[in-house]
Amino acid sequence: MKVLKFGGTSVGNAERLRTVSTLLPENEPTIVVLSAMAGITNGLIEITELAQSGKMLDAIEKTKALEDKHIKTAEELFETKMYRKRGEEFISNLFLRILSRLIDGFSQADSRNIVALGEQLSVGLFHMLLTEQRKKAAYIPALEYMRVDKDGEPDYFYIEQNLKRLLHTNPFASIYVTEGFICRDANGLVDNLGRGGSDFTAAIIGHVVNATEVQIWTDIDGVHNNDPRYVTNTFPLRQLSYDEAAELAYFGAKILHPQTIQPCRAKGIPVVLKNTLNPTDKGTVISSVQSLRGIKAVAAKDGITAINIKSSRMLLAYGFLQKVFEIFNTYKTPVDMITTSEVSISLTIDNTSQLNEIANALSRFAHVEVERNQTIICVVGDFPASYKGYVAMIFECLREVPIRMISYGGSPNNISFLVDSHYKVQALRMLQQLFPAVTIDKPRYQNIETDTL
Repeated sequence: MKVLKFGGTSVGNAERLRTVSTLLPENEPTIVVLSAMAGITNGLIEITELAQSGKMLDAIEKTKALEDKHIKTAEELFETKMYRKRGEEFISNLFLRILSRLIDGFSQADSRNIVALGEQLSVGLFHMLLTEQRKKAAYIPALEYMRVDKDGEPDYFYIEQNLKRLLHTNPFASIYVTEGFICRDANGLVDNLGRGGSDFTAAIIGHVVNATEVQIWTDIDGVHNNDPRYVTNTFPLRQLSYDEAAELAYFGAKILHPQTIQPCRAKGIPVVLKNTLNPTDKGTVISSVQSLRGIKAVAAKDGITAINIKSSRMLLAYGFLQKVFEIFNTYKTPVDMITTSEVSISLTIDNTSQLNEIANALSRFAHVEVERNQTIICVVGDFPASYKGYVAMIFECLREVPIRMISYGGSPNNISFLVDSHYKVQALRMLQQLFPAVTIDKPRYQNIETDTL
């Protein structure tokens, strides 16, 4: 069994939904995970924000606009009048739920239920399309099997028991369609897996059903060696190890949700990143195979805040580090990078929701400074300790960029540094010098084919 996930751009209109239907394997059971249509989740979040601020008329107007967009999609999607009518009725019923919640009194629980409708809309329309095409398809509601525990982690036992039950109740099907992103929390309330969570959904499903492969379909030819939004002449990497891909995803490669790798790595399931707009391209294969050593790719993570913690004593006392990290643990705030000197610690976070509380707690025994608008630049590859010259090459490229922090040695797959966000694009473009010019006819790396974008 394969698991195929299609993102918001891939299901963004009627034409692309029909394209997705042509990309499904014909001779192998397949679970298809869909995101909401591009822009719909943001629109639904905007509706909830308008409602929470008391702007109900604006919220209703936005709701009608999104309903009209989906009805237009249904009119273009289906070949027959019967299915067009079914599609419109399905859409109207779901949007009626939003309107009733807006009119009857709005709550936080209503917000989560409304945001979940984006995936339910795209999955419902796609399932109807497959049915109209006479394909053996079944709908598997994510809210009947996908659940997280009290810590927000996947409840694998619950997921496995309920997903397999649902699959077994539809033995006639060869295609199972389900929602990404949405789930239930430990109390059974509607929740979600966070931005980009449809990738995570696909990985969790792949883990549970022991899939032969998890495919993530987006609008780019796999993982690129640099950010094509800011850098010209980037190229896709044809192979990455799990560790390399995890580093890139965590440190800013938008094509993959950071938590996608672990469930697949645990079972040795390959993850293949493909382009819906260019389906014949090979994409990027992520697996346990370690290809050529050296520098593979560069990524950038924005929205970073640096916290400088200076001990009130001349030397770091015994237990100082423990006290510092107990505070971050108390406020459930993970740390990205850390450097230390004789009397101080500098570290970075990307979640600032508890920043004031953290700073106040630290200030009881240390001097604290906060620097916002920072960016982590991450150079990913395979850097064994015995190999020489990589650090020198990287920082020679960055001789004109002020560097705030450096992290090297904690992982053989990552060399990271912190810069003011003002220098991000300059740093990415300068680091492109690390890669030779490539053409479609002459791949330059052993085991890594490269093509121009």
